[in-house]
This record gives sequence, C-alpha cells and structure tokens, in this order.
Amino acid sequence: MKMRAAVLYEMGLPPPYAKSQPIKIEEIELDPPGEEECLVRIKAAGLCHSDLSVVNGDRPRTMPIVVGHEAAGEIVEVGKGVKEFKPGDHVAFVFVPSCGECVPCSEGRPALCEPGVAANVAGTLLSGHRRMRKGATVLNHQVGVSVYAEYSVCSRHSLVKIDKSVRWEEAALFGCAVITGAGAVINTGNVKAGQSVAIVGLGGVGLSAMLAAKMAGAREVIGVDTLDHKLKLARQLGASKVFNASDPKCAEAVREATKGGVDIALEFASSTDAFALAYRITRRGGTTVTASLPNPAHSFALPIAHMVVEERSVKGSYIGSAVPKRDIPRFIELYQQGLLPIDRLLSERVRFEDLNVGFDRLAAGDVVRQILVP
Repeated sequence: MKMRAAVLYEMGLPPPYAKSQPIKIEEIELDPPGEEECLVRIKAAGLCHSDLSVVNGDRPRTMPIVVGHEAAGEIVEVGKGVKEFKPGDHVAFVFVPSCGECVPCSEGRPALCEPGVAANVAGTLLSGHRRMRKGATVLNHQVGVSVYAEYSVCSRHSLVKIDKSVRWEEAALFGCAVITGAGAVINTGNVKAGQSVAIVGLGGVGLSAMLAAKMAGAREVIGVDTLDHKLKLARQLGASKVFNASDPKCAEAVREATKGGVDIALEFASSTDAFALAYRITRRGGTTVTASLPNPAHSFALPIAHMVVEERSVKGSYIGSAVPKRDIPRFIELYQQGLLPIDRLLSERVRFEDLNVGFDRLAAGDVVRQILVP
C-alpha cells in the first residue's frame, strides 16, 4: 500500500531545520505484515528528544530511515501467528521489541532484549525484514516502529493493547514519555514515600517523572532546568521547589535547601553537565539515575573513592526499566484515576509539514510534547 511518511536521508544537517529540511514528507510503499507482525493506523505520535537525537546525528542510525518512535494507533490487519491482537484494537508502540527468549527477557528485563536491540541498530523489524521502500530504495525502520507515518508495520512484540477510552493524544505518550519517566522513578529509582527527589531536565520525560515521584509519595520533589518557563510549569504541576541550572551555584543551592542533597536525583537532559549536576545534588548514600541519551562519545568521570566512602549508587534506566505489557496498562489506570495527569504535558498538534519546525521548537526547549496527527 502507499502512504505518507517522514523520511530522513541524512543525519546532522545544521539547524534551523525549517531551513535545512532534513525530514522529507514522501509517498512511500508499505508491504503487508509478515508472520507475527501487525499493520497499525497511526492516530497520534509524539515529538521526542530521542527522535531529535537521530535527526541531529547524536544517535547514529542506518540511513535512509522513517523516523518516529512514540505513538498510539489502531490495528488494521494482523499477520500469521498473531493471536493477542485483532483489527480495531487500540495499541501503544514500544521502542524495543522483546523476543522473550534471550537472557534479559528470561529474567524479566525486556527493555534489554538482545535481538530487539540488534534489530533496532540494524534498522529492521525483529524478524530481520524491512517493510518500507521508496521506489527501488529500501527504507530502514526506527526502533522497529517508524511512527511518523500514516501506517506502521511492526512486530507484535512492539505493541501493547490499551484501553479504548483513552484519547489518542494522551495514549501516544505512554509508549515513551510516561514509561521512560515514570518507570525511571518507580522501577529504577524505586522511590518510596517520604523520600526527597530531584528531576534534572523538565521535558516530557522529566515532567512525567516528576508527576510519578509525587504520586509515589515523595515528600519533596525538586525541578531543575535551564528554562524559566519549564520551571514555572513544574511549579504548576506540584514541584516543591525549582532551581535554574544556568546558575553557577545551582548545586550548592539545592544541597543547602535539602540539607545535604536529595535521596534520589534523576537526569533526563541528555548532557554530561546535567548528569554531573544530578550527581552533585545527590546526598551521601543516595542514588543518581540517568535515563537520557547523549552522544555516545560523551562521558563523565565518576570519582570512585567518593562513591565508595559515601556509598553512592549510579543507575542507568532504559525505557524506565519497564515491562511494557505490565507497566503501560498500569500507568494508564493511574492516569484515569487522576493520579498521573500527563494530559497537562501536551503542547500542540502538528502536521507532517510542520515536523522540521517542530524539531526546531523542541531543540530550543519551547515545548514539552508536540503531537503529530497524521
């Protein structure tokens, strides 16, 4: 079938993207779903910093590629061997398919699925196939889903069935912003009632984490960012205190306000400076969690002796250390109960033709979550 899709042919073109136009909206050919695959009509897709990191070249991918990884949609057709989905089902996409058989999957850690990650790096589906092309040019899949398109063919392992009562715009957020942010708090950080928490980086993922920390009963939730309008939004969403990371004395101010630092600091800003700040504002015996994806060449030197004598913990969190089939429905229920008001993170709708401008706005920090409605 033919459909419109957002195709990236070259990473690292200079901003502003409204001028360099890295994303091309083209009519492409989509093959039918193969065995254990589904055809999904995309209803809403979020613009996320992870997609920006592909556009700007921080996260190298095989070109050309149809971009987008955070979305919700409706099942149109299922391939042979698919039993858990049927046409008409509403689904959220998951950006690492889990094979269910490798060591991480067998240990209940599907976010670390080895064949899933290998397929994502190669630009294929979990089966090893590619289902999109432009003329004679085969197009790669972004993390097995490629949701900046009218339709997606993906592995059944890249989908989670969701409640049909959830609006598409909110539903899209659960596959990345919510599961990554809230999951980092609940699963990776294991935040408990009465603890103090700092969130460094207040985009869609960071603000989802902040809402989850409040829901978990943290006695103090501190927001840290370089942009005043995001700090203002964090206060509106219930942050106890906010601090501007542009202030050279930000770390000292947070440590003073918290009597030595927070129990758990979580970083979502995709920069080594932000991670260093999160580490500095973590108290003795505390935990620093990072869920961001900076350029792979970037690194941070951890002071080992300091970690030992202060019994510090540092954790990485990928997809919120989640089990998506368990956690996405759980987080949706919490949203429906009013405990996780992620609808307040939505900024604006965009069209295909707005994507390059949308990524300019995302890079500038002007928005929290823009939603593409194909």
